[in-house]
Amino acid sequence: MTLLTPTAPATLSSEKVQDRHRDRLAVVYVRQSTPQQIEQHPESTRLQYQLAERARQFGWSPDRVLVIDEDLGRSAASACDRPGFQRLVTEVGLGHVGMIVGIEVSRLARSCKDWYQLLEICALFDTLIADMDGVYDASLFNDRLLLGLKGTIFEAELHVLNARMQQGRMAKARRGELSIPLPRGFVRQASGEVTLDPDEQVRAAIQLVFDIFEQRRSVSGVLRYLVDHDIQLPDRIRKGEHKGDLRWNRPNRGTLTDMLHHPAYAGAFVYGRRHADPRRRKPGQPYSGRTLVRDPQCCPILIPNLWPAYIDWSRFERNQEQMTANRTENLGVPGGGSALLSGLVRCGRCGLRMGVFYRSNGREARYRCGSAAVTYGDPECQSLQAWPVDDYVGALILEALTPSAIDVSLQLAEDIELERRQQYRQWDQRLERARYEVELAQRRYEAAEPENRLVTRTLERAWEAALAAQQQLQTEHARFTAQQPRRLEPEEQAAIRRLAADIPAVWRAPTTTMADRQAIARLMLEQVTITVLEDSEYVDLQCHWAGGTCTQDRMIRPVRDFEQLHDHEKLIEEAGRLRADGLDYEAVAAHLNAKGWHPARGRTGFTRRIVEMMMNRCGGPLAGPPKIPEDRGPTEVTIHELSEMLSVPRGTLGGWIRRGVLSSRRAMVGRHPVRLVQADATEIQRLKTYRLQHGSRRHRRHHIEER
Repeated sequence: MTLLTPTAPATLSSEKVQDRHRDRLAVVYVRQSTPQQIEQHPESTRLQYQLAERARQFGWSPDRVLVIDEDLGRSAASACDRPGFQRLVTEVGLGHVGMIVGIEVSRLARSCKDWYQLLEICALFDTLIADMDGVYDASLFNDRLLLGLKGTIFEAELHVLNARMQQGRMAKARRGELSIPLPRGFVRQASGEVTLDPDEQVRAAIQLVFDIFEQRRSVSGVLRYLVDHDIQLPDRIRKGEHKGDLRWNRPNRGTLTDMLHHPAYAGAFVYGRRHADPRRRKPGQPYSGRTLVRDPQCCPILIPNLWPAYIDWSRFERNQEQMTANRTENLGVPGGGSALLSGLVRCGRCGLRMGVFYRSNGREARYRCGSAAVTYGDPECQSLQAWPVDDYVGALILEALTPSAIDVSLQLAEDIELERRQQYRQWDQRLERARYEVELAQRRYEAAEPENRLVTRTLERAWEAALAAQQQLQTEHARFTAQQPRRLEPEEQAAIRRLAADIPAVWRAPTTTMADRQAIARLMLEQVTITVLEDSEYVDLQCHWAGGTCTQDRMIRPVRDFEQLHDHEKLIEEAGRLRADGLDYEAVAAHLNAKGWHPARGRTGFTRRIVEMMMNRCGGPLAGPPKIPEDRGPTEVTIHELSEMLSVPRGTLGGWIRRGVLSSRRAMVGRHPVRLVQADATEIQRLKTYRLQHGSRRHRRHHIEER
């Protein structure tokens, strides 16, 4: 019998290991790819820890052997999430490491980018690499070539393994048998079958989400409804000791959006719905990057009617179209504000969409184009009050919906139908010619002798080409047919005529909300382009109607000051001539209205009050001779003159007089009172300083409103 006694460990030697290497550390790098490998394959981990003994056999003392095991349970596909590998590279770069010991080089890196970076640093700082096959010096050509080949092989091995697993996963997914996480409202039975949640309350809550979206047509509307009625959304716990238990959570926008976008609720099995974009990866996130959600039609695998459904597929597609329309670049859902054309208005100067701005608690709306100002700091393109445009376009909508207009539209539809029949005949002839070409190629192929393969192969290719051309033509014909609108039946045309007579009454009914009018406007109009002509009262409207028709109109809007009227100089001259002829204010207003003149503000014509205000504001030609008192002092000026000198509105000067900032006296010119103020150089400078200190905010707001 031979007794086995423990012996001292054998000493390993290599001519590449020198004393200069032993003066530094020997690093043992330990790594396993996943936590499952650590649990199920402990022998591999144990072998890697025993490599510390191998370093001692090469001559390193135990206190000079460093074990780095921070990367247990981490993949070597990248160095980004491996603190142990980063620590190893740092130690090598600082010149602290004489040799790196690993069970195989694949433990260090499975990416050539990380592997060759380590080789460069090892060659630069004279660090050896050792595995179970030997010791390598990265500065030597042969060792460098062998290490590079090993790194390439191990990286390829990782890709092969991943591709093999992905192919198996895809094959199972194509059959709809792949076990994937189920969305809320679904459960998986022990047999693997997917069913609706057995809890009736869960099913009712899920169904409610889709029913409310059908009514409100926006995720925000569904969220507000659930919050207002204190309704929570169900979910099953997916891991842990309470896995499978029901849990109710607060509704949120992300959950509702995912539910409405998920094809599973329409009974479809989908795989590859989420994909990672490494370009959008943020620090601290997994290496795959930010997860994005694909459109259902762009998913690699989509199998309809495989699971039980909460909604049918046509309803799911309508939901997708509605959510696409709700995005910022589209119209979205009518908001119900006081602006009729919200979301439909575009700027005629820059072509961008005009926003709607509300004030007075939402009672007053204004269309404003401020995109260029916000983006580039440019001046605001244009803005105008909403109600004149809404009234004008609303009248156009009602005019388009009158019975006579409906008759014209129906007649136009008949003309289009006749034109469409001619197109159908053209398609029939093209299809008939394609069938003839296929039959001719088939007859030629069948008439050839089978033994003459040189001829039959050519005829066979010609037959296949004719079949492919016929199939392509049939596909184009089906697409053309699907895009054509259905022809209206006589009963439907009669119903449209009856409803057209009731639309104006419905439009003006107090029970009709602004959201209803906005919905009608969006059915009738695609967009309305607005162009204000040189900040005047004239506005050009370009209405793009549903169906492709475009109309051009010009309307008159109210403006702030009569100087904004495009022909205000002629208006002043006309009014001044009438006053010079001795007409009073009433007669001047009647004459201006009869001639077709219109005031700056308001929806009515000129009145005595408006003419008098214009006279007081304009002075000169409108009021006749200048109203200058004979006893005016050398430094006294009128309010009108002081307003021009200080560039301050006369209303502001009146406020200064009332507050005691400005002193004045009242003089008479005939029967007309005139107010005079002292305005020498010192007083003018004092008033300018006062305006900057106390009146700048009001002055700036006045100029902004005028603009």
